[in-house]
Amino acid sequence: MEGEKKQVTVPLLLAVSVAVIGSVQFGYNTGVINAPEKIIRQFHNETWKARTAEFITDNLSTTLWSFSVAIFSVGGMIGSFSVGVFVNRFGRRNSMLMVNVLAVIGGSLMGFSKLAASFEMLILGRMTIGLFCGLSTGLVPMYIGEISPTSLRGAFGTLHQLGVVIGILIAQVFGLEFILGSQSLWPVLLGLTIIPAVIQSIALPFCPESPRFLLINKNQEEKATEILKKLRGTADVQQDLQEMKDESLKMMQEKKVTIPELFRSPSYRQPIIIAIVLQLSQQLSGINAVFYYSTNIFEAAGVKEPIYATIGAGVVNTVFTVVSLFLVERAGRRTLHLVGLAGMAFCAVLMTIALTLTSQIPSMSYLSIIAIFGFVAFFEVGPGPIPWFIVAELFSQGPRPAAMAVAGCSNWTSNFIVGLGFPYVQVLCGDYVFIIFVVFLALFFVFTFFRVPETRGRTFDDISKGFAGGNSQGAGSPAPEGVVTLPPSSPTEKVPMVQLNTEEAPNASLSKV
Repeated sequence: MEGEKKQVTVPLLLAVSVAVIGSVQFGYNTGVINAPEKIIRQFHNETWKARTAEFITDNLSTTLWSFSVAIFSVGGMIGSFSVGVFVNRFGRRNSMLMVNVLAVIGGSLMGFSKLAASFEMLILGRMTIGLFCGLSTGLVPMYIGEISPTSLRGAFGTLHQLGVVIGILIAQVFGLEFILGSQSLWPVLLGLTIIPAVIQSIALPFCPESPRFLLINKNQEEKATEILKKLRGTADVQQDLQEMKDESLKMMQEKKVTIPELFRSPSYRQPIIIAIVLQLSQQLSGINAVFYYSTNIFEAAGVKEPIYATIGAGVVNTVFTVVSLFLVERAGRRTLHLVGLAGMAFCAVLMTIALTLTSQIPSMSYLSIIAIFGFVAFFEVGPGPIPWFIVAELFSQGPRPAAMAVAGCSNWTSNFIVGLGFPYVQVLCGDYVFIIFVVFLALFFVFTFFRVPETRGRTFDDISKGFAGGNSQGAGSPAPEGVVTLPPSSPTEKVPMVQLNTEEAPNASLSKV
């Protein structure tokens, strides 16, 4: 029981905190482009005029601005798809250390773009920092998930999203005109991303490598044991080691898992589809439309000081991520995701009503603020944090890097589509633009209800066995038809999972995994 009492240790907290700096970077670079929009558009215009002696057209200005926003996601797509290349070769910690070079390069390009009178440097810098963020969104949740105790994996996994929202809030505050969002200081605002990259690079060598990576991928049991003792604060780490050894044995029996194999193998096809849809539910919920264009939305709703309303949304964002951190191990991943999707759909309807009626009833602008705050709050209850870490939970050590790459690429691709397309869709649909997201949210709610399993309190191996139909151990009463039951982690604990594959027999052999 000593291990249970000392699961939260200083080395564990240090490692998680340093890793989450990458999450803060992601959030900062997502939100930083919003506040100085008008100033950057003016920079585009002035640069264009200096080169061509003509003012830029409205259509070209919109295209250039949308591209400056959305190119961040192109870099993210490429970066997220490259996660497996880094983690399998260099390890989890060393990969996080290496990719900080990209943050320094991207921040430098953006920071010196005005001095060089080059919006191309700004765009290239946004793409480079997106490449870094794409890698970080795979590396950070994977590292945190692999060093965390099973009973705290969800809570620590939520810290990735907490880092993201803190980064967004910092960007919003620093983006105020009297701080760094001014005509002269906006390049500093964009280039500031170099500082956390340097801090993380200094701190990471003091953090341990993932013990799962050392034992399962590198077969360094002695080193993995030593790290586990420090992370758990106890000499009794046999349970963790045995779980890793069991997973390693299973991994040796599997052929190398490639990305195409994730879709070909029945054992992997179901969890990878769930992982992709959950990532899509995060991005196509409309949250990035709010993050990227919140200032414009508040202006359209008649709010006199929209930037402060945007910062208020950022505060709500942060507070409810902390709430989710405490709820995720109690209520479970699936329940919180469902509550979040339903709440967001309701708030999107309120937002549409507010935007539609503001011209006739000016006081409706207050409803738009309430609706956006509620939208953000429900997002952070479920769809914000859960898709990032549940992907790592759905797969064992072998297929995990490939699965993280596919899921991350899905997230960034949909991020790109929303970032590039929302301004045009907003012009086309006007005040009814968020009805599109209501439809998406309803579809994702139905999918989650019928297809997504609960992973709370489960080891990685237990979860992967569930997808293979393994429920022969520790069964009490038979599971209802169409329900797969994960092997219990204790004689009295049994967690039913929703329908995964009705064609597989309940006692199917685990050799298919």
